[in-house]
Amino acid sequence: MSGSQVTTDGDLTEVLASAVDRRRNFAIISHPDAGKTTLTEKLLLYGGAIQQAGAVKARGEQRKVTSDWMELEKQRGISITSTVLQFDYDSTTINLLDTPGHQDFSEDTYRTLAAADNAVMLEDAAKGLEPQTRKLFEVCRMRQIPIFTFINKMDRPGREPLTLLDEIESELGLTPWAVNWPIGSGEQFRGVIDRRSREVVLFTRAERGKQASEQRLSLEDPELRELVEAELLDLAIEEMELLDVAGAELDIEMVHAGELTPVFFGSAMTNFGVRPFLDAFLEMAQRPIARSSSDGLVDPLREGFSGFVFKLQANMDPRHRDRVAFVRVCSGRFEKDMTVKHARTGKAIRLSRPQKLFGQDRAVVEDAYPGDVIGLNNPGMFSIGDTLYVGSKVEYEGIPCFSPEIFSWLRNPNPSAFKNFRKGVNELREEGAVQILYDTDESKRDPILAAVGQLQLEVVQHRLENEYGVETRLEPMAFQVARWINGGWTELDKVGRIFNCKAVRDAWNRPVLLFKNEWNLNQLKEDHPDLELSSVAPVVSGVEPISL
Repeated sequence: MSGSQVTTDGDLTEVLASAVDRRRNFAIISHPDAGKTTLTEKLLLYGGAIQQAGAVKARGEQRKVTSDWMELEKQRGISITSTVLQFDYDSTTINLLDTPGHQDFSEDTYRTLAAADNAVMLEDAAKGLEPQTRKLFEVCRMRQIPIFTFINKMDRPGREPLTLLDEIESELGLTPWAVNWPIGSGEQFRGVIDRRSREVVLFTRAERGKQASEQRLSLEDPELRELVEAELLDLAIEEMELLDVAGAELDIEMVHAGELTPVFFGSAMTNFGVRPFLDAFLEMAQRPIARSSSDGLVDPLREGFSGFVFKLQANMDPRHRDRVAFVRVCSGRFEKDMTVKHARTGKAIRLSRPQKLFGQDRAVVEDAYPGDVIGLNNPGMFSIGDTLYVGSKVEYEGIPCFSPEIFSWLRNPNPSAFKNFRKGVNELREEGAVQILYDTDESKRDPILAAVGQLQLEVVQHRLENEYGVETRLEPMAFQVARWINGGWTELDKVGRIFNCKAVRDAWNRPVLLFKNEWNLNQLKEDHPDLELSSVAPVVSGVEPISL
């Protein structure tokens, strides 16, 4: 991105329109082990952003991947945090929002999807749809995000391609349209046929970590029969003809509405099909779109800059103990040193150290456009969901919290470390690493950690110890369900004493009821039919959270 001087409104509109047209922004959703980190690395490899891709393994001395940076991720070979990777490919600027691959971090993935314009659903050819993929698909459907499907690991034994397409249609209610079709699978995987151009792309296995060489031939080329076994080619052609007769038409409007998914086959690990996927994806993907706000839909070409905070991350660089707020640019042009309004507090803030992030590497950003993500130094003024804007006031829809399923007291056994304990808990809550609840009895000062999965709690403990020097103890609570009360404390007071559940406060001092199981929840609903409960926390605006 360059800091070109813009002199007139006409020039600015033109620069803005051209920048928006050039940008594509997407997140990858998948079940753990489907190959998300490997696909991410290969996309970066094609974009020239890295020279060599290194496969992620929890053990061994292989090169650690660019997109995973936290120590615990390196130990376990999983993606926990989400990072933003921006790179150019041909004339397109791509913003890849890297999401946690572990199922315990679906909330963090949800927040990242709030900033994405497109999603790539990655499937393992042998396993098909898996639980985490389904969960994240529901989030995409809620937000009407276009979904592109990449069926990975075709070079290993897997299920029949037609069966995989049928599963997407019957289980997700999403119409699949195969953009390319595989020739063989497993050891006999020979490449793919592009259904639109009727061109065959044959692959040779590349040296590990390098780009695969590709050979392109027309489907009618007689040389093809010398390079590929007749029975494999004939079967692929037969299946393609079946799709032409029975399948849907490729309709880009339906793709953008999240009703039809273009499907690609390949293997990220061996580089089969990654470049054809990237080329077709960039052609079909949605450009940065208008976003819902208090002021209606905000067009990316709106003159004034606006954006929202979708993620906070502390200590990305342990040497500097920094905190970074990730902002998705929604409209206008962002410029370094510009002064913006903070919608929640009404304060004016000068953004003097904006950063472009690439894993752990930073570069100062001179300017940014809709679809881009910038990192802002966060001295504690930003919360997830905050809107920043220039010009007339605009406030984007907040990002809701989902019902946690695991609850534990977080004990600090060393009173002399309380100052660091408090700082760590407050900063990690701010980041959304975990939800924090408090007892209604204010003499009980220990916070309650609430999460979707156990690993989230372990990460909080690990980070408190490594980043804040505080050892903690987790004391599990016997609850599995949380519900917020619509109407707040007043409604709860009307009910009087309730049994088989515990009332606690969330970080915005709202009542939350914890239940041991769904049966107890249903019992309360029967006893108090007028009490309205919600499994999603109301969106907060203009309220400061409670600090420990």
